[in-house]
Amino acid sequence: MQKQLLQCLFFFLLSLSFFSSFSSLAFSLNQNRQFNEAKNYEGSSDLVDLRYHMGPVLASPMNLYIIWYGHWNPTHQSTIRDFIYSLSSQAPYPSVSDWWRTVRFYTDQTGSNITGNIILSGESFDSSYSHGSYLSRLDIQSIINTAVTNSNHRALPLNPHNGLYLVLTSSDVRVQDFCRAVCGFHYFTFPTIVGVTVPYAWVGYSGSQCPGMCAYPFAWPDYSKMPPPGAGGVGGGNVMHPPNGDAGVDGMISVLAHELAEVSSNPLVNAWYAGEDPTAPTEIADLCMGVYGSGGGGGYVGKVYKGSRGVGYNVNGVKGRKFMIQWVWNPVRRRCFGPNALD
Repeated sequence: MQKQLLQCLFFFLLSLSFFSSFSSLAFSLNQNRQFNEAKNYEGSSDLVDLRYHMGPVLASPMNLYIIWYGHWNPTHQSTIRDFIYSLSSQAPYPSVSDWWRTVRFYTDQTGSNITGNIILSGESFDSSYSHGSYLSRLDIQSIINTAVTNSNHRALPLNPHNGLYLVLTSSDVRVQDFCRAVCGFHYFTFPTIVGVTVPYAWVGYSGSQCPGMCAYPFAWPDYSKMPPPGAGGVGGGNVMHPPNGDAGVDGMISVLAHELAEVSSNPLVNAWYAGEDPTAPTEIADLCMGVYGSGGGGGYVGKVYKGSRGVGYNVNGVKGRKFMIQWVWNPVRRRCFGPNALD
Protein backbone atom coordinates (compact mmCIF):
# COMPACT_ATOMS: atom_id res chain seq x y z
CA MET A 1 0.00 0.00 0.00
CA GLN A 2 1.00 3.62 -0.36
CA LYS A 3 3.35 4.64 2.44
CA GLN A 4 4.48 7.82 0.71
CA LEU A 5 4.20 10.14 3.72
CA LEU A 6 6.04 8.10 6.33
CA GLN A 7 8.77 6.95 4.00
CA CYS A 8 9.34 10.38 2.48
CA LEU A 9 9.69 11.74 6.01
CA PHE A 10 12.26 9.03 6.68
CA PHE A 11 14.17 9.89 3.52
CA PHE A 12 14.03 13.58 4.35
CA LEU A 13 15.27 13.20 7.93
CA LEU A 14 18.00 10.85 6.79
CA SER A 15 19.08 13.34 4.16
CA LEU A 16 19.45 16.12 6.74
CA SER A 17 22.11 14.18 8.60
CA PHE A 18 24.18 13.53 5.48
CA PHE A 19 23.51 16.57 3.33
CA SER A 20 25.83 19.06 4.98
CA SER A 21 28.91 16.81 4.90
CA PHE A 22 28.35 15.32 1.45
CA SER A 23 26.68 18.14 -0.47
CA SER A 24 29.87 19.10 -2.27
CA LEU A 25 30.25 15.53 -3.50
CA ALA A 26 26.59 15.18 -4.47
CA PHE A 27 26.71 18.29 -6.61
CA SER A 28 30.29 18.01 -7.83
CA LEU A 29 31.29 18.55 -11.41
CA ASN A 30 32.40 14.93 -11.53
CA GLN A 31 28.94 13.57 -10.74
CA ASN A 32 28.19 12.39 -14.27
CA ARG A 33 31.50 10.55 -14.52
CA GLN A 34 31.02 8.96 -11.10
CA PHE A 35 27.56 7.69 -11.96
CA ASN A 36 28.60 6.44 -15.38
CA GLU A 37 31.46 4.46 -13.89
CA ALA A 38 29.56 3.08 -10.94
CA LYS A 39 27.46 -0.04 -10.74
CA ASN A 40 24.42 0.99 -8.72
CA TYR A 41 22.10 -1.65 -7.31
CA GLU A 42 19.41 0.53 -5.84
CA GLY A 43 17.49 -1.27 -3.13
CA SER A 44 19.02 -4.64 -4.03
CA SER A 45 19.13 -7.06 -1.14
CA ASP A 46 18.91 -10.78 -0.57
CA LEU A 47 16.87 -9.89 2.49
CA VAL A 48 13.92 -8.66 0.40
CA ASP A 49 11.44 -11.51 0.67
CA LEU A 50 8.96 -10.60 -2.07
CA ARG A 51 6.79 -13.66 -2.62
CA TYR A 52 3.82 -14.76 -4.67
CA HIS A 53 0.80 -15.80 -2.60
CA MET A 54 -1.17 -17.51 -5.40
CA GLY A 55 -3.74 -14.76 -5.97
CA PRO A 56 -4.62 -13.13 -9.30
CA VAL A 57 -2.86 -10.29 -11.06
CA LEU A 58 -4.49 -8.00 -13.62
CA ALA A 59 -3.56 -10.04 -16.69
CA SER A 60 -6.56 -9.27 -18.93
CA PRO A 61 -6.69 -6.04 -20.95
CA MET A 62 -7.49 -3.40 -18.36
CA ASN A 63 -10.49 -1.10 -18.64
CA LEU A 64 -9.68 1.89 -16.47
CA TYR A 65 -12.49 4.13 -15.23
CA ILE A 66 -11.68 7.52 -13.68
CA ILE A 67 -14.00 9.19 -11.18
CA TRP A 68 -13.13 12.87 -10.83
CA TYR A 69 -14.44 13.82 -7.39
CA GLY A 70 -14.76 17.53 -6.63
CA HIS A 71 -13.82 20.53 -8.75
CA TRP A 72 -10.91 19.86 -11.06
CA ASN A 73 -8.63 22.08 -13.09
CA PRO A 74 -9.02 20.95 -16.74
CA THR A 75 -5.29 21.37 -17.31
CA HIS A 76 -4.54 18.96 -14.48
CA GLN A 77 -7.06 16.50 -15.86
CA SER A 78 -5.37 16.59 -19.26
CA THR A 79 -1.98 15.90 -17.68
CA ILE A 80 -3.31 12.87 -15.82
CA ARG A 81 -5.13 11.53 -18.89
CA ASP A 82 -1.93 11.81 -20.93
CA PHE A 83 -0.09 9.80 -18.29
CA ILE A 84 -2.74 7.07 -18.49
CA TYR A 85 -2.51 7.06 -22.30
CA SER A 86 1.29 6.84 -22.02
CA LEU A 87 1.14 3.49 -20.19
CA SER A 88 0.21 1.67 -23.40
CA SER A 89 1.53 4.05 -26.05
CA GLN A 90 4.89 4.52 -27.69
CA ALA A 91 7.02 7.52 -26.80
CA PRO A 92 10.76 8.25 -27.04
CA TYR A 93 12.87 6.03 -24.80
CA PRO A 94 12.85 5.98 -21.82
CA SER A 95 9.07 6.09 -21.79
CA VAL A 96 6.20 5.45 -19.39
CA SER A 97 5.40 2.25 -21.28
CA ASP A 98 9.05 1.18 -20.88
CA TRP A 99 8.62 1.75 -17.13
CA TRP A 100 5.46 -0.41 -17.17
CA ARG A 101 7.43 -3.31 -18.68
CA THR A 102 8.98 -3.91 -15.26
CA VAL A 103 5.49 -4.23 -13.76
CA ARG A 104 4.64 -6.72 -16.51
CA PHE A 105 7.27 -9.18 -15.26
CA TYR A 106 4.84 -10.24 -12.53
CA THR A 107 2.67 -13.26 -13.32
CA ASP A 108 -0.18 -15.27 -11.84
CA GLN A 109 -0.16 -19.01 -11.11
CA THR A 110 -0.92 -19.78 -14.78
CA GLY A 111 2.16 -17.86 -15.89
CA SER A 112 0.13 -14.98 -17.36
CA ASN A 113 1.86 -11.62 -17.14
CA ILE A 114 0.26 -8.37 -16.04
CA THR A 115 -1.34 -6.75 -19.07
CA GLY A 116 0.30 -4.10 -21.18
CA ASN A 117 -3.05 -3.05 -22.62
CA ILE A 118 -4.52 -0.30 -20.44
CA ILE A 119 -7.52 1.52 -21.86
CA LEU A 120 -9.15 4.63 -20.44
CA SER A 121 -12.68 3.34 -20.93
CA GLY A 122 -14.81 5.88 -19.11
CA GLU A 123 -14.91 8.94 -16.87
CA SER A 124 -17.38 10.19 -14.28
CA PHE A 125 -17.51 13.74 -12.89
CA ASP A 126 -18.78 14.13 -9.34
CA SER A 127 -18.54 17.90 -8.97
CA SER A 128 -21.48 17.95 -6.56
CA TYR A 129 -19.41 16.25 -3.82
CA SER A 130 -22.06 13.54 -3.45
CA HIS A 131 -20.44 12.20 -0.29
CA GLY A 132 -19.20 15.49 1.14
CA SER A 133 -15.79 17.11 1.24
CA TYR A 134 -14.39 14.95 4.05
CA LEU A 135 -14.18 11.27 3.17
CA SER A 136 -13.39 8.12 5.09
CA ARG A 137 -11.59 5.29 3.36
CA LEU A 138 -14.85 3.41 3.06
CA ASP A 139 -16.47 6.44 1.42
CA ILE A 140 -14.23 5.85 -1.61
CA GLN A 141 -16.18 2.66 -2.31
CA SER A 142 -19.46 4.52 -1.93
CA ILE A 143 -18.26 7.06 -4.52
CA ILE A 144 -17.64 4.18 -6.93
CA ASN A 145 -21.14 2.85 -6.24
CA THR A 146 -22.61 6.29 -6.97
CA ALA A 147 -20.67 6.48 -10.24
CA VAL A 148 -21.98 3.12 -11.50
CA THR A 149 -25.60 3.63 -10.38
CA ASN A 150 -26.10 7.36 -10.98
CA SER A 151 -29.39 7.86 -12.80
CA ASN A 152 -28.96 11.63 -13.20
CA HIS A 153 -25.86 11.34 -15.37
CA ARG A 154 -24.35 8.72 -17.61
CA ALA A 155 -23.30 5.95 -15.21
CA LEU A 156 -20.03 4.10 -15.55
CA PRO A 157 -20.33 0.40 -16.33
CA LEU A 158 -19.84 -1.97 -13.42
CA ASN A 159 -17.13 -4.22 -14.78
CA PRO A 160 -16.09 -7.07 -12.45
CA HIS A 161 -14.18 -8.90 -15.19
CA ASN A 162 -11.41 -6.50 -16.19
CA GLY A 163 -12.39 -3.14 -14.72
CA LEU A 164 -10.20 -0.96 -12.51
CA TYR A 165 -11.73 2.11 -10.87
CA LEU A 166 -9.63 5.15 -10.06
CA VAL A 167 -11.03 7.77 -7.68
CA LEU A 168 -9.18 11.10 -7.84
CA THR A 169 -10.08 13.77 -5.30
CA SER A 170 -9.60 17.49 -5.88
CA SER A 171 -7.61 19.98 -3.84
CA ASP A 172 -10.49 20.88 -1.49
CA VAL A 173 -11.39 17.31 -0.53
CA ARG A 174 -9.98 15.86 2.67
CA VAL A 175 -9.62 12.11 2.94
CA GLN A 176 -8.98 10.02 6.04
CA ASP A 177 -5.23 9.74 6.70
CA PHE A 178 -4.39 11.87 3.63
CA CYS A 179 -1.23 13.93 4.23
CA ARG A 180 -0.74 12.20 7.56
CA ALA A 181 -0.13 8.56 6.67
CA VAL A 182 -0.98 8.13 2.98
CA CYS A 183 -0.97 9.93 -0.35
CA GLY A 184 -2.97 7.21 -2.05
CA PHE A 185 -4.07 3.61 -1.56
CA HIS A 186 -5.59 0.67 -3.40
CA TYR A 187 -7.95 -2.10 -2.34
CA PHE A 188 -11.00 -3.96 -3.64
CA THR A 189 -14.69 -3.15 -3.26
CA PHE A 190 -17.08 -4.95 -0.94
CA PRO A 191 -20.18 -6.51 -2.55
CA THR A 192 -22.27 -5.04 0.28
CA ILE A 193 -21.37 -1.54 -0.98
CA VAL A 194 -20.78 -1.83 -4.72
CA GLY A 195 -22.48 -5.14 -5.49
CA VAL A 196 -19.34 -6.92 -6.72
CA THR A 197 -15.66 -7.18 -5.94
CA VAL A 198 -13.53 -4.99 -8.20
CA PRO A 199 -10.07 -3.49 -7.66
CA TYR A 200 -9.79 0.25 -7.20
CA ALA A 201 -7.31 2.93 -6.23
CA TRP A 202 -7.58 6.40 -4.76
CA VAL A 203 -5.11 9.29 -5.09
CA GLY A 204 -5.60 12.83 -3.79
CA TYR A 205 -4.36 16.12 -5.18
CA SER A 206 -1.87 17.43 -2.62
CA GLY A 207 -0.92 20.76 -4.19
CA SER A 208 -2.69 22.90 -1.61
CA GLN A 209 -2.86 20.49 1.33
CA CYS A 210 0.54 18.83 1.68
CA PRO A 211 2.86 19.19 -1.31
CA GLY A 212 5.86 18.71 0.96
CA MET A 213 4.57 15.28 1.91
CA CYS A 214 2.94 13.96 -1.27
CA ALA A 215 4.59 15.89 -4.11
CA TYR A 216 8.18 14.78 -3.46
CA PRO A 217 10.64 15.75 -4.91
CA PHE A 218 8.93 18.91 -6.24
CA ALA A 219 8.25 20.25 -2.76
CA TRP A 220 9.43 19.67 0.78
CA PRO A 221 7.88 20.18 4.25
CA ASP A 222 7.30 23.77 5.33
CA TYR A 223 9.54 23.37 8.36
CA SER A 224 12.48 22.46 6.12
CA LYS A 225 14.86 25.03 4.70
CA MET A 226 16.51 22.81 2.09
CA PRO A 227 15.36 20.41 -0.66
CA PRO A 228 16.29 16.72 -0.74
CA PRO A 229 19.84 16.06 -2.00
CA GLY A 230 19.88 15.90 -5.78
CA ALA A 231 16.51 17.60 -6.13
CA GLY A 232 17.94 21.00 -6.99
CA GLY A 233 17.00 22.90 -10.11
CA VAL A 234 19.45 24.65 -12.36
CA GLY A 235 22.43 25.50 -10.20
CA GLY A 236 21.53 22.84 -7.63
CA GLY A 237 20.22 25.20 -4.99
CA ASN A 238 16.47 25.16 -5.54
CA VAL A 239 13.75 22.58 -5.47
CA MET A 240 13.34 20.50 -8.63
CA HIS A 241 10.64 21.98 -10.85
CA PRO A 242 7.72 19.79 -11.96
CA PRO A 243 7.77 18.79 -15.64
CA ASN A 244 4.11 19.68 -16.21
CA GLY A 245 4.11 22.93 -14.29
CA ASP A 246 2.30 21.97 -11.10
CA ALA A 247 3.89 20.22 -8.10
CA GLY A 248 0.54 18.85 -6.96
CA VAL A 249 -0.39 17.12 -10.19
CA ASP A 250 3.15 15.96 -11.00
CA GLY A 251 3.53 14.53 -7.52
CA MET A 252 0.10 12.96 -7.88
CA ILE A 253 1.17 11.19 -11.07
CA SER A 254 4.06 9.48 -9.28
CA VAL A 255 1.67 8.33 -6.55
CA LEU A 256 -0.74 7.18 -9.26
CA ALA A 257 2.04 5.17 -10.93
CA HIS A 258 2.85 3.64 -7.54
CA GLU A 259 -0.76 2.58 -6.96
CA LEU A 260 -1.32 1.26 -10.49
CA ALA A 261 1.78 -0.94 -10.20
CA GLU A 262 0.62 -2.34 -6.89
CA VAL A 263 -3.07 -2.83 -7.68
CA SER A 264 -2.04 -4.67 -10.84
CA SER A 265 0.34 -7.01 -9.02
CA ASN A 266 -1.75 -7.41 -5.86
CA PRO A 267 -5.38 -6.54 -6.66
CA LEU A 268 -7.02 -8.68 -3.98
CA VAL A 269 -4.10 -8.40 -1.51
CA ASN A 270 -3.20 -12.06 -2.00
CA ALA A 271 -0.67 -12.01 -4.84
CA TRP A 272 2.74 -10.26 -4.82
CA TYR A 273 4.00 -8.73 -1.58
CA ALA A 274 6.68 -9.06 1.08
CA GLY A 275 5.97 -9.67 4.74
CA GLU A 276 3.65 -12.01 6.56
CA ASP A 277 0.72 -9.66 7.17
CA PRO A 278 -1.60 -9.22 4.15
CA THR A 279 -3.34 -6.34 5.92
CA ALA A 280 -0.08 -4.37 5.83
CA PRO A 281 1.84 -5.73 2.84
CA THR A 282 5.06 -4.32 1.46
CA GLU A 283 4.38 -4.24 -2.26
CA ILE A 284 6.47 -3.80 -5.40
CA ALA A 285 6.45 0.00 -5.31
CA ASP A 286 6.80 0.28 -1.52
CA LEU A 287 10.23 -1.33 -1.87
CA CYS A 288 11.44 1.57 -4.02
CA MET A 289 9.97 4.65 -2.37
CA GLY A 290 11.93 7.79 -3.18
CA VAL A 291 14.05 6.14 -5.92
CA TYR A 292 13.75 7.77 -9.35
CA GLY A 293 17.14 7.10 -10.89
CA SER A 294 20.51 5.37 -10.58
CA GLY A 295 22.14 5.91 -7.21
CA GLY A 296 18.83 6.86 -5.61
CA GLY A 297 18.05 6.24 -1.98
CA GLY A 298 18.57 7.79 1.44
CA GLY A 299 16.91 11.03 0.40
CA TYR A 300 18.68 11.31 -2.97
CA VAL A 301 16.25 10.91 -5.90
CA GLY A 302 18.92 9.44 -8.15
CA LYS A 303 20.26 10.40 -11.53
CA VAL A 304 17.40 11.94 -13.51
CA TYR A 305 17.13 14.25 -16.48
CA LYS A 306 17.18 18.00 -16.05
CA GLY A 307 15.41 20.25 -18.49
CA SER A 308 15.35 24.01 -18.78
CA ARG A 309 14.37 26.11 -15.78
CA GLY A 310 15.20 23.32 -13.33
CA VAL A 311 12.61 20.84 -14.61
CA GLY A 312 13.25 17.25 -13.52
CA TYR A 313 11.92 14.09 -15.18
CA ASN A 314 12.85 10.46 -15.81
CA VAL A 315 10.43 9.20 -18.50
CA ASN A 316 8.73 10.47 -21.65
CA GLY A 317 5.03 10.26 -22.45
CA VAL A 318 2.62 10.95 -25.28
CA LYS A 319 2.29 14.42 -26.84
CA GLY A 320 5.80 15.33 -25.78
CA ARG A 321 4.96 14.99 -22.08
CA LYS A 322 7.61 14.30 -19.49
CA PHE A 323 6.97 12.68 -16.14
CA MET A 324 8.83 11.89 -12.94
CA ILE A 325 7.70 8.54 -11.55
CA GLN A 326 9.30 6.34 -8.93
CA TRP A 327 10.93 3.04 -9.77
CA VAL A 328 9.47 -0.35 -8.85
CA TRP A 329 11.01 -3.64 -7.78
CA ASN A 330 12.28 -5.72 -10.70
CA PRO A 331 11.89 -9.43 -9.82
CA VAL A 332 14.44 -10.49 -12.43
CA ARG A 333 17.21 -8.08 -11.43
CA ARG A 334 16.13 -8.24 -7.76
CA ARG A 335 16.46 -4.53 -7.29
CA CYS A 336 14.61 -1.30 -7.94
CA PHE A 337 14.73 -0.44 -11.60
CA GLY A 338 13.49 2.02 -14.17
CA PRO A 339 14.15 2.57 -17.88
CA ASN A 340 16.37 5.57 -17.16
CA ALA A 341 18.84 3.38 -15.26
CA LEU A 342 22.50 3.88 -16.12
CA ASP A 343 23.43 0.22 -15.58
